[in-house]
Amino acid sequence: MRAALWLIGLFALAVAGAWLADHNEGVVAVFLYPYRIDLSLNLLVLVLALLLVVLWLAQKAVAALLSLPREARRWRLLQKERATHAALLDAYAQFMAGRYLRARKSAELVLAREDALRQLSEQPLAHAAALRTVAHVVAAESAHALQDKALREQHLQQARHHALQADVAERPALTEGLTLRSARWLLDDRDAQACLERLTQLPGAVARRTVAMRIQLKAARLVGETARALDTALLLAKHRAFSPVAAQSLVRSLVMELIARTHDERALDKLWHDLPPAQRAMPEVVAQAATRWLQLGGDPVRARAWLLPVWEAMVAGHAGRSLIDQQKLVQALELSMRDVSSADARSWLARIESAKQARPNDAHLQYLAGMVYLRHQLWGKAHGALTQAVKGLPDARLQRSAWVALAELAEQRQDDTGALQAWKQAARLAG
Repeated sequence: MRAALWLIGLFALAVAGAWLADHNEGVVAVFLYPYRIDLSLNLLVLVLALLLVVLWLAQKAVAALLSLPREARRWRLLQKERATHAALLDAYAQFMAGRYLRARKSAELVLAREDALRQLSEQPLAHAAALRTVAHVVAAESAHALQDKALREQHLQQARHHALQADVAERPALTEGLTLRSARWLLDDRDAQACLERLTQLPGAVARRTVAMRIQLKAARLVGETARALDTALLLAKHRAFSPVAAQSLVRSLVMELIARTHDERALDKLWHDLPPAQRAMPEVVAQAATRWLQLGGDPVRARAWLLPVWEAMVAGHAGRSLIDQQKLVQALELSMRDVSSADARSWLARIESAKQARPNDAHLQYLAGMVYLRHQLWGKAHGALTQAVKGLPDARLQRSAWVALAELAEQRQDDTGALQAWKQAARLAG
């Protein structure tokens, strides 16, 4: 539509110009003594227009001629700037290819070319500070890969100096990136404490970034701060930094390590109540916590209260319960059942007996029922359950414990032959 309007306008101007030229009868007289020159007004207008065009072209030609030195200088600066950026790209390419010496030389070439460019130009590059910072980082990365710590620290200090001179918009990203990279280098040097101290220099929002929390997790595990590592792992799992399986395995291992490091009942009780519900539902974690609680002299009733939800899930046959989880749960329950005089001992006896009857082919339930019967001095039931359990228990330690219990029962019945055979089986499994 706009093109059509322009075309109509041009046609209108052409028609108007032709009409004016045809109906213009004016004459211009030019007196050049002793001559008189008569010109039509149309011709004079045409001559003046041509003269203006010639003068404009001449002015443009003179301006272009005078600007040649300036344009040549600008072209040289542009070529040097392109060469500087090309050297930076080459440094990155060489670093990714594992050619660390070449990468460092290319980064140093970037710095040299930027120096030369700054000396030639009256106005330095707007991103000169960022360019020098990145070049120093590449050189420091190469030195780190070559285990040259002195050169790495030298380039790191220079990078920090140039980062502070950058524009306000570029400065935060450069300084935060330098802190994260230096923390990573300290972690590679196995200096976890210095790495954690370096991470404390980051602002709060930056410290919660995934890359920072990953570094913090590794450093905390390396330095032995399991509680800090657990908090970081939970945040990473919340932000989906790991796959669900990997996150569950990592958190479980950290929780179990933290439980194993507790040395009093109060600390373990606080730790247990601070755990999220998802971790308190893990069979292996619950078994570890209950076992540690009993080892520290805690109340068996409290331990059984922790184990009850996991026990109910196992009896209900929920998916995801491995043999190792069942073994650990059974061992923890067996350890907690040594007090037959407690208020809930009878109710637990009824639970275990009901589960054994519902799943008569489950060797773990048969073993647990036999050991609980033994605690309650139900000798006949204990002998029957343990005799059936030893045939299907996959764990050698549980088999040995069952044979020892059968040997003690045989001795009580004065069955020397049965006791001797049971002791032999237990001794064989102990070897």
